[in-house]
Amino acid sequence: MRRSAALAGVSIFTTLALAACGGGGSAGKGTTASGSAAKAAASGGTVHYLLTADYSHLDPVRGWDGGVNNFYRLIYRGLTTFGAGPGKEGTKVVPDLATSTGTPSDGNKTWTFTLKDDIFFEDGTPITSEAMKFGVERAWDPEAGIGSPYAKLLIDAPKDYKGPYVTGDLDTIETPDPKTIVFHLKKPFADFASALVQPNFVPFPKGTGAAGAFDAKPIASGPYKVESYQRGAKLKLVRNPHWKAATDTVRAAKPDSYEITFGIDGATIDERMLAGQGADANAIAGAIQPATVARIQDPRYKARTLSGYMGCTTYMSLNTTKKPLDDLKVRQAINYAINKDNVVAGDGGTTLATKGGAIQPPTIVGRLDYDPYPTDPAKAKQLLAEAGQDKGFDLTLDVRPVPRQQGMAVAIQESLKPLGINVKINNMDTSTFYEVIGTPARQHDAALTGWCPDWSSGATFLPPLFDGRNIFEKGNSNLAQINDEAINERIDEIAEMTDVNAANAAYGELDKQIMEKAPIVPLLYEKNVTIMGENIAGAYLSDSYSGGIDLVSVGLKDPSK
Repeated sequence: MRRSAALAGVSIFTTLALAACGGGGSAGKGTTASGSAAKAAASGGTVHYLLTADYSHLDPVRGWDGGVNNFYRLIYRGLTTFGAGPGKEGTKVVPDLATSTGTPSDGNKTWTFTLKDDIFFEDGTPITSEAMKFGVERAWDPEAGIGSPYAKLLIDAPKDYKGPYVTGDLDTIETPDPKTIVFHLKKPFADFASALVQPNFVPFPKGTGAAGAFDAKPIASGPYKVESYQRGAKLKLVRNPHWKAATDTVRAAKPDSYEITFGIDGATIDERMLAGQGADANAIAGAIQPATVARIQDPRYKARTLSGYMGCTTYMSLNTTKKPLDDLKVRQAINYAINKDNVVAGDGGTTLATKGGAIQPPTIVGRLDYDPYPTDPAKAKQLLAEAGQDKGFDLTLDVRPVPRQQGMAVAIQESLKPLGINVKINNMDTSTFYEVIGTPARQHDAALTGWCPDWSSGATFLPPLFDGRNIFEKGNSNLAQINDEAINERIDEIAEMTDVNAANAAYGELDKQIMEKAPIVPLLYEKNVTIMGENIAGAYLSDSYSGGIDLVSVGLKDPSK
């Protein structure tokens, strides 16, 4: 899944304060555990975490995806963060290092925060407003600032500003005293507290972290610090002795340490988690492999199984600049033709996904549950005939060579074959997939991809994918390349709304308005299904971190084991 990367331009400046006001919507319906690990963890012991791949970066201005963002909360703190809890509790925006979610002025263009007392880095140095300012300024560094774009999109800064290492201080972030920090924004943005949960809004002592230093040895502000790190193999966290629980309402920090092992084959992880022997009884892991789905139906695994939506939508983009996909009737025909039940089966079945209808996933607040194109092969044939395409055509579908993607691609191919649409499955290198499909000059007819929001808002879902003014030569997320005046205007109108309920409803209706143009085929909403060790407690799936286990609450039932 590709995480939302909100784009410059008017579409990003929504004034929707939904996450700060509770967020979540129906999210809780899809993220409850089928097992029972909600029992509070005891203090002590080591939690083991088994992963197939290492984190992208330990430096929070470089890394930016659901998995690493979840990990960052163990070692870093920001002015705000997401709450701790399943469903809507995990999408609330709450104060972290700050005493509140901020005080706006100048019509939401200026934001002031006050830091809490007794907050320290791992060496005992106090966390001050100057450290907070420096940490945020690092987002502009031309070498390091490759993660979340929100600091650069929202905060006013000279066009030639290149961060603290190259340019120096940024005047539009003020620190009138050690406890106060003031941000001056480019435009009014009432949801600034939600943007601040992004991982690059964390403090560091001024002058530290140059030349990728934090990728090897971060400076912790959270309850844990890095004791040792072997890239691609192991990472061990131990307690930060200068973190004070009284200042932190989110992180339970029950374990004494975390030991994370990377580079384990997914099937091997599943075997170890099912067996649950030795230290694996104290382990958690990522999503199970499709081949393991049948085995977890055994009742003995029920109490150790967690299942919930990942908060993303898997879809097939349709390149509206390519013939005959530039014809609305052809795009609508493809939507009607695809049997989404078969696509779900190709993805691994209903345990791992539910079929899609709306663009936005069930975890988005204000989202409407509707299905504009139920499977109807006869309707699809009629529309193709009206478009003069009754003899069919060739269509190239870009796909990553991973099992679940391949299963979905074959289901799409089989659905379109009766219409005479010959789907060529174009397997591309996973490491360059998004770079290629995000370059319009290199795009083919369609792509099998996905989108995850940065927080529970249509503002980080619909504008990045469908605002026609945000089609770029590289790094393009509007894969359909749709540039519809009515859609663009509605995006602007919603961005100006200050009433939360009205804005929530408007994004739900905009979803329907966009699908009238059929620029994509919403295929399914993937679930994260994971097995945890017998001795794990406090575990639930977070709607804010791609449906992964929320690391800040997990611990052990019996630390002596």
